[in-house]
Amino acid sequence: MDKTKISDLISRVKNFLSMPKLIYRFLADLETAANVGPLRQLIGMKTAEHIRALVSSAKNRDIRRLCHFESQVFSQNGEDGIIAEIFARVGTTNKFFIEIGVGDGLENNSAFLLWQKWNGIWIDKTNYPKKVRRNVAEAIDSGQLKFHNEFVTMENIENVIGTEGVPNEPDFMSIDIDRNTIWIWRGIKRLRPRVVVVEYNATIPASINWSVDYRPFSAWNGTHYFGASLKAFEKLGEELGYALVGCNLVGINAFFVRKDLLGQDRFVGPFTAEEHHEPPRYYLFPARGSHPRGFHD
Repeated sequence: MDKTKISDLISRVKNFLSMPKLIYRFLADLETAANVGPLRQLIGMKTAEHIRALVSSAKNRDIRRLCHFESQVFSQNGEDGIIAEIFARVGTTNKFFIEIGVGDGLENNSAFLLWQKWNGIWIDKTNYPKKVRRNVAEAIDSGQLKFHNEFVTMENIENVIGTEGVPNEPDFMSIDIDRNTIWIWRGIKRLRPRVVVVEYNATIPASINWSVDYRPFSAWNGTHYFGASLKAFEKLGEELGYALVGCNLVGINAFFVRKDLLGQDRFVGPFTAEEHHEPPRYYLFPARGSHPRGFHD
């Protein structure tokens, strides 16, 4: 790509800075450009300004709001910081996690906990199990982590998790399997994790109680027909004894704390979808240009 084309694309990006989603349409064309650095810096600065504006909005001025603590280490978005802050408030017990839907093992909600020497289980029917095992080989070989490359349903999830070495009240559980997330949480009867993170469908308004029909072996079709609304998760959490304490700004994950751990004024209420819903802002955390993630040399 010659410098004239680069300059033209940068000019177009500058003209659309008030519409962040449009910025990222140009990134693919610029990946091979030698001058991509300044553009990424520009986008990063504008994204940071946008995040600061969201955090300082009237809704989010209370310092207990979880958005104040978002940060990335291994998570896809700002989940690592939120999870750390929740446990700073409620404490830890067994430092055991369960994550269902783990990607390649380097980008999920429990990889940072694994890196901090927590024990746990990963479950995912992945096309690259060898890559997952290679990325976290030491943890698997030592027994710190169990990895199940299996497709889960509401009917088989507890059998896949198993019982050996699994506490009845693990500190943390995360579920992100796109289509059937809410049904998998509903299928977990034996365990009572202290903190639960789930992917919700942020395109659905906060007041609407909606979820996909349960089809155990169906997968996400790439549309906005997936998962469940935040209200549906709020209702299920209430049924299971959990309170919705927040969502991340990007509008992907919702955070639940078991009600016996809420304490007095630890989190912002009311614990409803109307209070905590964040709309889809998928542009807030584009692919980063910093050091790649890793567990070993």
